[in-house]
Amino acid sequence: MGDGGGRQNRVVIIGGGLSGLTVARRIVQRADALRQSVEVVVLEARDRIGGAIQTQRIDGFTLEGGPDSFITNKPWGVELCRALGLGDQLISTDPAHRRSFVVRQGRLSPVPEGFVLMSPHRLGPIITSPILSVRGKLRMLMDLVLPRKDDDSDESLSSFVKRRFGREALDRLVQPLVGGIYTADPAELSIKATLPQFPEMERKYGSLIRAAWHQRKQARSSESNASGARYGLFVTLAEGMDTLPLALAASLPPGTVKTNAAVRRVGRPDPVSPWLIELLDGPPIRANAVVLATEAHASARLIDAFDPTLALWLRAIPYASSVIVNIAYRRDQVAHPLDGFGVVVPAIEGRSILAASFLSVKFPRRAPAGTVLMRVFLGGATQPELFDTDDEMLKVIVRDELGALVGAKGEPLLAEVARHPRAMPQYTLGHLERVASIRQQAARHSCLFLAGIGYDGVGIPDCIRAAEQTADSTLAALADPATPAAA
Repeated sequence: MGDGGGRQNRVVIIGGGLSGLTVARRIVQRADALRQSVEVVVLEARDRIGGAIQTQRIDGFTLEGGPDSFITNKPWGVELCRALGLGDQLISTDPAHRRSFVVRQGRLSPVPEGFVLMSPHRLGPIITSPILSVRGKLRMLMDLVLPRKDDDSDESLSSFVKRRFGREALDRLVQPLVGGIYTADPAELSIKATLPQFPEMERKYGSLIRAAWHQRKQARSSESNASGARYGLFVTLAEGMDTLPLALAASLPPGTVKTNAAVRRVGRPDPVSPWLIELLDGPPIRANAVVLATEAHASARLIDAFDPTLALWLRAIPYASSVIVNIAYRRDQVAHPLDGFGVVVPAIEGRSILAASFLSVKFPRRAPAGTVLMRVFLGGATQPELFDTDDEMLKVIVRDELGALVGAKGEPLLAEVARHPRAMPQYTLGHLERVASIRQQAARHSCLFLAGIGYDGVGIPDCIRAAEQTADSTLAALADPATPAAA
């Protein structure tokens, strides 16, 4: 790495998940290009890297305990994979069954063709769908004549959908579809922080239906007007999602990433001194810059004594815990044709699961021939008590639910539980203002940066984009000759 004719700076990144590793790679890559001399240290408390991304390979099954894919219409995920030499490992969803189901009175009904979250590109499938009653469909059509919101204030996702489409559309369609992404209560979620494109569609066209028609017209020459189009935007890595963090770590200089390196606290005695990172085990580390790439509540604990105001703001971002159960059966044990990518479960159905993804249908090479692999989601903000249920009881719950919904019978071939304690940030009302306050307070400290999904988006591409921007900000700050030395 070029020395730029000056001293070497040290950046300590706390957290070895996707955000932290992406920050590290970007700093190393751009520092070389800029001829800045930078040493990067990544500290991970656990014995593995990857954060929420965790892949197991058992008896020919590829089990994803975290995200199983990412979307391509936000380019940053695909671009990073290609830059890491993983382009040939990107695989798309199987085109044969690009649709999903919603539970209605215990039965699986297809999501209406062309309906994407809250965007009905086609009315015919909605009108003929058994998911909504006649009254619910008529109320949804009122979106065409209802006035647009007359101010720019934020509102909950629940309020927004009820205002445009009515309560039934919220309960039967939007809540389960959005819940599958955010594991959250729509009555608490900020529409501007989670799905800002929809208030913008209302503002521009006065109606979500008219906006969707306009989008469909623009995309008519492509597959975007087909129900499978959105499902076709998802990709995964052929050998499993953990290929990405492993490749990121391998791209860094040897010794950059340190596992089993839990941090006690972060601070510095005065603004002209270097940062001091105290470890639970080992000597402290001095740094010119620090990037906190952990959950907001974990970052709050690290800087509590140094800046209690910033810690308070960080703790104001709520988090939910969730559970994923990977479960496999022989194909002849499951009665349902599984002619879709999965099923979401409305809260009003009163069931114990949020959703189930038919992973071996969604992507090739995820399970041996003649078998079925499913990922079942439990917990979240709407069912927090399930997170504390023991593994064996969770497996019983999942088997019972899959028995009722898809006709799964008998002993599964395997069942593996992955837990994510306080890992999913909840972008509740006021989230954008909270993040602005966090950034304003953090900016009071030179060379202190925050990264992770707690702030600007929960998807993998959003996470990567934010991490790369954080890396660029870090390098810009280090270029300031007033940055305290860490030697």
